[in-house]
Amino acid sequence: MNHSKLWYSGPAVDWKQGLPIGNGRIGAVIHGGIESETWSMTEITYWSGQVERIQGNGNPKANLEQMREQFFKGNYSEGDRLAKQGLQPKKQNFGTNLSVCDINLCFEQQGEDLVRELSLEKAIVQTSYTSSGGKITRETFATHADGIVVSRIKSELKGAISFSLSIQGRTGDFATTAADNDTIGFRGQATEDVHSNGKCGVFCEGKVKVVAVGGIIEASGNEIKVSQADEAFIYFAVNTDYGRTDENWASECHAQINDAIAKGYERLRADHIVDYRDLYARVTLDLGDTASAKLPTDERMKQLRNGHYDDPDLVALFFQYGRYLTIAGSREDSPLPLHLQGVWNDGEANRMAWSCDYHLDINTEMNYYPTEISNLAECHVPLMNYIERLSVAGRQAAQDFYGSEGWVAHVFSNAWGFSAPGWETGWGLNVTGGLWIAMHLKEHYEYGLDRDFLMKQAYPVMKESAVFFLDYMTVHPTYGWLVTGPSNSPENSFYPSGSKDEAQQLSMGSTMDQQLIWDLFTFCLESAKLLQMDSEFQEKLEQALLLMPPLMIGKKGQLQEWLEDYEEAQPEHRHLAHLFGLYPSNQITPRKTPELSAAAKQTLIGRMQTDELEDIEFTAVLFSTGFSRLYEGDRALKHITHLIGELCFDNMLTYSKAGVAGAETNIFVIDGNYGGTAAVADLLLQSQPGEIHLLPALPAVWNKGSYKGLRAKGNVEVDVSWENGVLTEATIQAFSIGETVVRFGEQEVQITLIPGRVYRFDKDLKAQVQQEA
Repeated sequence: MNHSKLWYSGPAVDWKQGLPIGNGRIGAVIHGGIESETWSMTEITYWSGQVERIQGNGNPKANLEQMREQFFKGNYSEGDRLAKQGLQPKKQNFGTNLSVCDINLCFEQQGEDLVRELSLEKAIVQTSYTSSGGKITRETFATHADGIVVSRIKSELKGAISFSLSIQGRTGDFATTAADNDTIGFRGQATEDVHSNGKCGVFCEGKVKVVAVGGIIEASGNEIKVSQADEAFIYFAVNTDYGRTDENWASECHAQINDAIAKGYERLRADHIVDYRDLYARVTLDLGDTASAKLPTDERMKQLRNGHYDDPDLVALFFQYGRYLTIAGSREDSPLPLHLQGVWNDGEANRMAWSCDYHLDINTEMNYYPTEISNLAECHVPLMNYIERLSVAGRQAAQDFYGSEGWVAHVFSNAWGFSAPGWETGWGLNVTGGLWIAMHLKEHYEYGLDRDFLMKQAYPVMKESAVFFLDYMTVHPTYGWLVTGPSNSPENSFYPSGSKDEAQQLSMGSTMDQQLIWDLFTFCLESAKLLQMDSEFQEKLEQALLLMPPLMIGKKGQLQEWLEDYEEAQPEHRHLAHLFGLYPSNQITPRKTPELSAAAKQTLIGRMQTDELEDIEFTAVLFSTGFSRLYEGDRALKHITHLIGELCFDNMLTYSKAGVAGAETNIFVIDGNYGGTAAVADLLLQSQPGEIHLLPALPAVWNKGSYKGLRAKGNVEVDVSWENGVLTEATIQAFSIGETVVRFGEQEVQITLIPGRVYRFDKDLKAQVQQEA
């Protein structure tokens, strides 16, 4: 099998063919070939913009009441006008993550038999070729253990290594200085004038140092030259002043490189691999092997595009690549979570109306869909910490725009905790954006059952969100239900009253809002009871839950996206926000809510059958996870293979197609990688508190296979093997006490989980219990 590496037999002509590395803070995409190589360097905190208070227009409660009165009357245009007046702030210095610089390597040697590869087992990019009869190997990695990027260039022949290295800044404020005849230092500021005023942003300091065995090294200006060396090592370090109040950050790169050199390359490499594999090696997946597995990765993807679907190992490769990208982009000590492009950045989004920011209406959520199930819970921690900081910043937005207690955030955020509505009500008034991302606190707890985390982080943040919605929501004058609004169903629109004269986006009580708030109130209520606190708050939640609107089925048999059965103005729309209740939530399941499940299926089919469907990376994931939750594995797999074959660059990074949401080209967006990884896992294992479902949506073509190390809610790990589409053996290892139902098909068994015990099941779910060795 070949699901342990991406490899190619030709050069990477640009970034979209380059191979990514990362250590949770620094990222690089390495592209080139024999004669040249470029490292596109990024750093997760290198942001333009600044902290700013975005003020409302005063009298928020009265303004909100006036808007709602118009929406309840059916006067959507007037309600929208009032919303623009009171809930549409001007764009200021929001900012964006920016690339730091390019490291350019030019080699004197020519060669042949080029092979480029990324080892997922070791997290190392390697380029090898032959030159003058000897093999030359370049290998590069971003070490989390030592906080830098390291590269070794080695030849089988003496004196065969000659190259030049230069640095090109990616922002206007960037300067380099040569030092010690082998080092280039640089200083930059993250400034741009699309998303900020061109003057504000984070500062960075960095160094590149070359050490050679044999030969000559010379440095001048912006260039280091190495001549006739036997071997050469490159060390790259960069740090920023983001969140720093001292000046020590500016000198940290000097110490990092000196410490790395003192440690030596072999130990750096070994420590890097051990640190990385502590996470990566937890999960294995075998979906079978075919002859295609012997081909270069881009050739396998090309075959998939041409309709040759018999390559299940390519799906396994994509799954493990997503886990690799999670580890590379988000470590437990990362200062910020994954943004729109992870920890990488090709510069394309920064120059458009887009931004490499935190989109809270699917993208950032999807970035972290696979962390828990794929046994990377530690990688979830940066998002937990970010949500907590966002909740603090969101208190001001709750007061300024709604006159409410608690906290709120909307459609997107940044490194500075932006929480105000966006600067266009049609997409900017996603009032549950902050709540949507905060649902990851709930997920993190339900998988790990860490009571300390619940008490100190998850419950306090979620409680304050619930406080906001208890204050903000209003009773619908016709139905008597508690509803949100004005808000949107991201980023969709509708025709009110069947009229197609003017599409609207704002309404009262969108389905997405209600699903999120139902989960919020339920989680807070259950948590308060578990923690034995806030009895008065519990009563408020219980009363509010009784007034929540039900999920409803429309005249076309679809799950309604809004409180009213509006006509969709964009039936081809890329978002499917109202299916949150299907995935990742469990409000809609075939077993418990068959009618709503049928409506969800009709929604998926209806959207698929639209000729003008906005076909982008996260939509493919939404289709695959939706059908997975409906136990339709073959349909789900169809969308996963479409994602890999049609919505990935040659380096298997996913993209949004040109023309969608203003994209000027096929533009890298990493959520498809992470969402696709979660979708593969969901076909093999689904869980909710008190339930573990084995092989719930196994595609027919995955006739035989196995996996080890996937996690289920309830703090357990699961291993499964199957043959002829039927379970042959399963193992569940418990780390917390609890009761759960284990299910395969129509079979089920109730077990009591005891920490330290391993439960083995045969094909009939007959269990044997043994103490963990």
